[in-house]
Amino acid sequence: MTHDVKGIFTGDTAPPAPAALAAKVRTLAPSMTRSMQRVAEAVAGDPAGCAALTVTGLAELTGTSEATVVRTARLLGYPGYRDLRLALAGLAAQQQSGRAPAVTADIAVDDPIADVVAKLAYDEQQTLADTAAALDTVQLGAAVAALAQARRIDVYGVGASSLVGQDLAQKLLRIGLIAHAHTDPHLAVTNAVQLRSGDAAVAITHSGATGDVIEPLRVAFDRGATTIAVTGRPDGPVSQYADHILTTSTARESELRPAAMSSRTSQLLVVDCLFIGVAQRTYETAAPALAASYEALAHRHSPRTR
Repeated sequence: MTHDVKGIFTGDTAPPAPAALAAKVRTLAPSMTRSMQRVAEAVAGDPAGCAALTVTGLAELTGTSEATVVRTARLLGYPGYRDLRLALAGLAAQQQSGRAPAVTADIAVDDPIADVVAKLAYDEQQTLADTAAALDTVQLGAAVAALAQARRIDVYGVGASSLVGQDLAQKLLRIGLIAHAHTDPHLAVTNAVQLRSGDAAVAITHSGATGDVIEPLRVAFDRGATTIAVTGRPDGPVSQYADHILTTSTARESELRPAAMSSRTSQLLVVDCLFIGVAQRTYETAAPALAASYEALAHRHSPRTR
């Protein structure tokens, strides 16, 4: 199998819809230069105001150059500043028609538990909405096709991502696919060595830089397996060895809410999308396999009789 490692954005990629702009900014801002971050934060923070500015005006507002503004627009997925400006106008219209959230995701140490519930619920909803808005459905479809046809599937993840990896492997097993989640980095590599063309490997890493996840994916890539990365950093080191990249939301972190919580929410959404997509493609075999697994476990969920 010949791998074709492509960039995140190409000329064939449709620009994101207005609703996806804020999600794109949150996802890509950590990997931007500081000057590009100022442009991205400005357009996300005040879409109506920035939509009224020329490229020169936005450059002056952010203390950058016209070239930086154009580069930022392209990194966000727009062919040029004019397209970004149109999206900003659309986003501003959407915001004016809706109500602002009553709470933020910032949780203080002395917050009442009712406030914690409300803030977490809002943040989870925002994380899911951001992930759905930014998810590349072309990449998702290609990943689904690879998993549906794979002879064997390896899934790599450590820490919180390992829980998501186990969830994916369990789902795929229940519809009759051969899938295994590896949390031990040594076993992950030794299993990856056995992969070949026709197999698939999935790496789950929020940072995109987890060595214990990247190493087995690299081995799988070198062996010819189709490789998939689920990550919040699509330009991170993991992308070097991924045929398909599925980007998750990069939510804001706080002292009481580390990345492990917010990243898991978005990762689970992507995993569910992968599973449903594979189940659709393999329905004739997936449905009987799932029914058989339910039947095998039915007695464990029924009240015992004496």
